[in-house]
Amino acid sequence: MVYYKSVEEIELIRASCQLTARTLDYISEHIKPGISTLHLDRLAEEYIRSFDAVPSFLGIRGYPNSICASVNNVVVHGIPRKDEILREGDIITVDVGVCKNGYNGDKAITYPVGDVSSLAKNLIKVTEEALDIGISEAIENNRLGDIGHAIQTYVEKQGFSVVRDFVGHGIGSSPHEDPQVSHFGKSGTGLTLKKGLVIAIEPMINAGSYQTKVLSDGWTAVSVDGSLSAQFEHVIAITNNSTEILTLSQ
Repeated sequence: MVYYKSVEEIELIRASCQLTARTLDYISEHIKPGISTLHLDRLAEEYIRSFDAVPSFLGIRGYPNSICASVNNVVVHGIPRKDEILREGDIITVDVGVCKNGYNGDKAITYPVGDVSSLAKNLIKVTEEALDIGISEAIENNRLGDIGHAIQTYVEKQGFSVVRDFVGHGIGSSPHEDPQVSHFGKSGTGLTLKKGLVIAIEPMINAGSYQTKVLSDGWTAVSVDGSLSAQFEHVIAITNNSTEILTLSQ
């Protein structure tokens, strides 16, 4: 069931989204060669709790950490580890969720670690642009399929592929709600976007095949062909004749 949010609920979600954005801004300063992904996780949790909030991901369906840290060919849900040390040339997607006052925020960014390859730079650029293109279609009376179609069309023209196995989602008092938001598909299909809808759009883009597999830990999803993967995510709200990006850093 899709839950449409009141003005008051959107403001509560906005507050959590802003803290999510600030958390990413904070830990991004520590992303450099020699740092472990677990160190980033600890920094994020300490920062979030210092604002009387909690990490949304911690414990959800048994997830053991506060952030997802997905390095190189890890598409999504990378578990931070003490022995996973960032190296020059890596790329890392950091996905953060925050819950404050009963409502959630969610945001992901892919960062270069030091100097990275031209392929990695282009993949990051295209993925961020794909998110922007998807958001431009997230307007009242458009359909969810318009978002996915716009993203897929752009990405494939750039020679990359859109992951099918993981999608965006509604967000509110739960970190993951209906509807599912695919980043591929046909325009003019799916749910009609209406005032009060709050969704996370989070395209995951692979440099090679879109196919993925989940490792034995039950969480870490990687590209089947070992190709690099990037992700960008924003939470948006459909409001009075406009679309607001709630996770923009301010």
